[in-house]
Amino acid sequence: MRAAVFEGPGRPLIVTEVPTPTIRPHELLVRVAACGICHTDLHYIDHNVPTFKAPPLILGHETSGIVAEVGAEAEGFRPGDRVLLPAVLTCGRCSLCRRGRENICERMVMFGNHIDGAYAEFVAAPAKDVFTVPSEIPLEEAAIIADAMSTPFHAVTVRGQVRPGDWVVVYGCGGVGLNVVQIAASLGAQVIAVDLVDDKLALAMELGARYTLNPQATEQVPKAVKKLTDGGADIAFEAVGTPATIGLALDSVRRGGRVVLVGYSQAPAEFNAAKTMFFELEIMGSLGCRPVDYPRLITLVQTGKLRTAPLISHRLPLNAINDGLDLLRERKSIRAIVLPAA
Repeated sequence: MRAAVFEGPGRPLIVTEVPTPTIRPHELLVRVAACGICHTDLHYIDHNVPTFKAPPLILGHETSGIVAEVGAEAEGFRPGDRVLLPAVLTCGRCSLCRRGRENICERMVMFGNHIDGAYAEFVAAPAKDVFTVPSEIPLEEAAIIADAMSTPFHAVTVRGQVRPGDWVVVYGCGGVGLNVVQIAASLGAQVIAVDLVDDKLALAMELGARYTLNPQATEQVPKAVKKLTDGGADIAFEAVGTPATIGLALDSVRRGGRVVLVGYSQAPAEFNAAKTMFFELEIMGSLGCRPVDYPRLITLVQTGKLRTAPLISHRLPLNAINDGLDLLRERKSIRAIVLPAA
């Protein structure tokens, strides 16, 4: 099969022929329909963040496709089924999984990190972790549910605990941030979207934001947020991953407010401990999504409550994978997807 192989930091992915995965009895072989291009991949390629499996490695963790082969012990699937794969596989046995926190499983396995991912024509996955895609959802679009929508869904509903009427500010309107916007808006929150790119802010409005702020046109964004909300947002989501935007998010919430960190940053961020204590601020991380939440999310997309099509800015053949990564580096894409069969 053809695959885009990661050979090490600082190098472009190499599209080449590799062996098609041989599945184990409990696994499915999935013919990849689409795989989303995510900033996580740039961390490995550009920023020397190590993968758990040493290169060579096939990246890609936002996957939809069609079941091509079913292992002898795999239940509930047949060849031809339309499916999506979660970005992370969970063990179901560790103490965290048993407490309902599978998204931070002690033995988690991530596609394109611990094991080969889906920048390829085929990928193998345990049947227990795979979800069926309803016919109402275009199969290529389903790829972004796997991570670009599921990560924000967990952040908004579980960590952020957004409720109707809450004031929510979202820093960063990339693929993840825009989904924070539309999921929070779908729950009845009043959303303020913040980004440097006006086109992304326009899309945020289309997806339900009430207000938008561009730091290039607004000198003090936290001050503007407090003015719009009469004192500060109830919840701030940081979906960029820089110390500067983390600081802005902290400065944007009211007393008793909550800040949810969704963006990834290796750099340390400073915060005022006295203010955090005195105002009873909450600062929390958010990672991935629990398996139990995927069926609810898929239903929201199936019924049109959440939209996928506006979020896909580019559809690329596998041979153009490095062009897609360049679009992400240059902030010219919302979510590009790779179509290995194209």
